Amino acid sequence: MRAKCVQVCLAKSTPICDHAPRGNVNNSPTDSHYKHPRQITRAEFDIVAISASAGGIKAISEIVATLPAELSASLVFLLHLDPKQPSMIADILRRHTALQVKQAEAGDYLYPSTLHIAPPNHHLLVNPDGTLSLTQSEFVNFVRPSADLLFKSVAASYKQRALAVVLTGTGSDGIAGIKTIKKMGGTIIAQNGETADFSSMPNGAIQTGAVDFVLPLAEIAPKIVALVATPSTER
Repeated sequence: MRAKCVQVCLAKSTPICDHAPRGNVNNSPTDSHYKHPRQITRAEFDIVAISASAGGIKAISEIVATLPAELSASLVFLLHLDPKQPSMIADILRRHTALQVKQAEAGDYLYPSTLHIAPPNHHLLVNPDGTLSLTQSEFVNFVRPSADLLFKSVAASYKQRALAVVLTGTGSDGIAGIKTIKKMGGTIIAQNGETADFSSMPNGAIQTGAVDFVLPLAEIAPKIVALVATPSTER
């Protein structure tokens, strides 16, 4: 099944940076700061990778609205978009969150307390050195960006320090990726079908048996905060 695209008009040794640079206006950061790495004291998870398709803007808006301004992990978000339309998702989400929000650019370093957003018509990849790459290689699961490619790159780079979240959407994108994250020791959250506007993506993830937590939308942000802060021996 083809995933519905949304049109918006308006590793253990992997380094990430020590704080999200504050932008000139609210939580709109200055791009040049993301070209420089800084070492940090590590969280339990270094990265939270989130995927969504149809219904995803509503879901991610609710999640980021309750995440704290200071979160020790970096976040990356991928939404299936109309490749012919510019994305205004970063502008939309800045109105809903205290996090820094930035559309990803090639060569950016991951920063904690920052939501890095995949641009339309580009696959987003996370590299072992903590940088981001963009590619326009062929579509995967009929979509670009693809959650499978993002999750597989996150698994390779962060292994057990990766947390993945699968939200509302149609199609099967992300299933192979979460299997890889699980194989590498990472942790996976899926939105439950009852609270998802479109349940194909999260239900497909759940059916793999790789998902650690199946949660209603309202409980996902608190779980992210708890997991990032809690050692694995106490979970």
